[in-house]
Amino acid sequence: MGKDTLFRSVEMSLVQLYVATEIGRETVSALGEIGQIQFRDLNAETSAFQRTFTGEIRRLDNVERQLRFFGAQMEKNSIPLRPLPDLAYVTAAPNANEVNELAQRTDVLENHINQLDDSYETLQKRWVELIEFRWVLREAEGFFDSAYGHTDEIRSSTDEPSAPLLEDVEQSGPANGAQDRSLSGMNIGFVAGVIAREKIAAFERILWRTLRGNLYMRQSEIPEAIADPTTNEQVDKNVFVIFAHGKEIIAKIRKISESLGANLYGVDEDKNEREDQIREVNNRINDLNAVLQNTKDTLRGELRQIAQNLASWMVIIKKEKAVYSALNLFIYDSARKCLIAEGWCPTSTVPRIQRTLHEVTDRAGLQAHSIINELKTSKTPPTYNKSNKFTLGFQTIIDAYGTAKYREVNPGLPTIVTFPFLFAVMFGDVGHGFIMALAGALMVWFEKPLGKKKVFELFDMAFFGRYIILMMGLFSIYTGMIYNDIFSKSMTLFKSQWVWPEHFEPGTPIEASRRDNYTYPFGLDWGWHGAENNLIFTNSYKMKLSIILGWSHMTYSLCLSLINHRYFKSKVDIWGNFVPGMIFLQSIFGYLVVTIIYKWTQDWNARGDSPPSILNMLIFMFLQPGTVNEPLFKNQAFIQICLLLIALCCVPIMLFLKPFWLRFEHNKHRAVGYRSISEVHTVSALDHEDEDRLSLTGLAHRESRHSLDSVADSGALIAEDMKEEEEFEFGEVLIHQVIHTIEFCLNCISHTASYLRLWALSLAHAQLSTVLWSMTVGNAFYFSGFVGVLMVFFLFAMWFNLTVAVLVVMEGTSAMLHSLRLHWVEAMSKHFIGEGVPFEPFSFQLLLEEDAEVN
Repeated sequence: MGKDTLFRSVEMSLVQLYVATEIGRETVSALGEIGQIQFRDLNAETSAFQRTFTGEIRRLDNVERQLRFFGAQMEKNSIPLRPLPDLAYVTAAPNANEVNELAQRTDVLENHINQLDDSYETLQKRWVELIEFRWVLREAEGFFDSAYGHTDEIRSSTDEPSAPLLEDVEQSGPANGAQDRSLSGMNIGFVAGVIAREKIAAFERILWRTLRGNLYMRQSEIPEAIADPTTNEQVDKNVFVIFAHGKEIIAKIRKISESLGANLYGVDEDKNEREDQIREVNNRINDLNAVLQNTKDTLRGELRQIAQNLASWMVIIKKEKAVYSALNLFIYDSARKCLIAEGWCPTSTVPRIQRTLHEVTDRAGLQAHSIINELKTSKTPPTYNKSNKFTLGFQTIIDAYGTAKYREVNPGLPTIVTFPFLFAVMFGDVGHGFIMALAGALMVWFEKPLGKKKVFELFDMAFFGRYIILMMGLFSIYTGMIYNDIFSKSMTLFKSQWVWPEHFEPGTPIEASRRDNYTYPFGLDWGWHGAENNLIFTNSYKMKLSIILGWSHMTYSLCLSLINHRYFKSKVDIWGNFVPGMIFLQSIFGYLVVTIIYKWTQDWNARGDSPPSILNMLIFMFLQPGTVNEPLFKNQAFIQICLLLIALCCVPIMLFLKPFWLRFEHNKHRAVGYRSISEVHTVSALDHEDEDRLSLTGLAHRESRHSLDSVADSGALIAEDMKEEEEFEFGEVLIHQVIHTIEFCLNCISHTASYLRLWALSLAHAQLSTVLWSMTVGNAFYFSGFVGVLMVFFLFAMWFNLTVAVLVVMEGTSAMLHSLRLHWVEAMSKHFIGEGVPFEPFSFQLLLEEDAEVN
């Protein structure tokens, strides 16, 4: 067994555990701390309500509900929650007695908090009622004075239903001696209360239409908002008093008021009685304030004590629930009184799991140790690619596309280099790359404090890919040096190979000449910046460079398929897919790359010829084979015809070799009496299909143990559920191969053209950077003096902000998405199988990291 690397997924083993029932919980808890085993469900046919530990899970659900209730109360009362310590994820789970004590304690605390909260809400509601009553009494003085002034205008009969109860009372003055008369003596009643300000308009309309104007209403606004005791929200309210004639009308007014949520209060008509009521209300408010404060202090004190441990309690309950959920995947052997489990784990961690089982058994003081057996199986294990904080982001890019097949080449390893490099080809600029690399380096440097808190979603995404951002920035600095671009300006690091003439006439075009025996040592010569044909040269240069990079990336990716075929011992895929596919790709696009490089190496001025068009050459290679209008080298037409014929010959090989080879092998095996596994009766260690499975568990275990002793150097059992082979269907295989061949041939053309996005985005990024400089900082140099200083200051700030926002963030995101597409579609389609199942171990750390409540 070799060491686990990033090149392939980790080698996995199917293990079977025999654990004593007394230590089942402790064993699963210890395995959860390790986080290296994925349990299989051995009770798939049993519903969730019929499993063994459903009662414990329900009890823990109730405790979790209580803890969420405590958290809601803390948020309501603005009590800060004590954060989890750094080692909370790796601390051992408590024993069963401690969990039971925690459940009992949460019951007591819930009852106490509920009592305090109910008492506080009741007192708060009573306090609000007293405050509203006081406002009603204060405003009633003016309302009653106004009503006393209009008692002479009350109608004595109701012969005219359309007539109002009072005439224009707002404009007429008070009658003499009216205040000596009683409203009750005139059979005039009133309703006083408080209603929400937003409902006052609807309230007035309903009263006016229902009572047909037979009322006298006065209302005023309460200047301060009143807190709603139920929702704790501030509500604006109005005080109102309504006067009307007759008990039936007063009853209607009360019903309408209550239906709109108004609070009604009993106000005395006598002024002296109202003053006594105000004094009594003020005294009761003062007493109630003291009781409210004491109740609130007691409630907040209880919540502060709970806040010290709430986060750790939540972790304990989450772990405990996970333990019992895992135990529900086990089966119980009544004969041996033990629990039997199966699961996948990395082969390298089997000794560690075995040591953990022995440690749990020793701590419990049991004589019989837990047993772990490694099973042999034909089932495909889950895929587990090891990663660290540096490689995690790149591995996530691959996993977002699909999970690799077990033990196939992991595309995440080359992606560490190819992804930031292809990004940098489109984003190449030393200045922009430095800003991006600086941002990534700062997030890496402060990763510990930043990782403990959530800022906002976009920043959290950037922080997760901080190493990707750092690598993209560093690669962009490198490609920016090759392009000789720093914020759209050139760098004169070395002497230019071009020399401009010293004497020339202004307005006439001039040409630079090359220095003898000198070539610019690195990247693009800075002499091209500012030249009129700069765009033509860089356009051609970057376009051909993108073709070369695309060919290299696809060829490298296709070579990874050869490694997969050799590992899975599939010779027919080597000779039927890889070899003809590689020859087809190189016959056309490998030849194209060779001609590009050859054209670059020639001194066309010394040869006295004009350089031929590579694009026209490739087009005529297919449209007019054997015709070369502008030869690049000798015998070019003959070589192109040979390459074209070779490429065409590869197509039928890809079409028919694999299907007919598989048919030949299938017929040969059937001729010698071959039968598939599904046709052979086998007995497994644990048979899911057997109805009498539990009763046969002991017998199957004894047979398996006997087979262990009879096989030398074997530490495995025969696993259950042997995978049945699919019957060979020649038609299906042929159709699948035809689709693969057509797709491969067409993709060789379309994918090569797709890599031209490297050229397009690089050109667009450079031109946008140039335009941004000329439209901002470039204009500042046209001013002089103090105005020039101000223009430089403001336009530089404008240029820098736009550079970060547009060129670094927006353009960087665009280039990153294009690089992502080149990996997912153009590269991974050449080798990626992607039929794997992700490894999801039973791990407390992963469980708590993904849990939003704990975080």
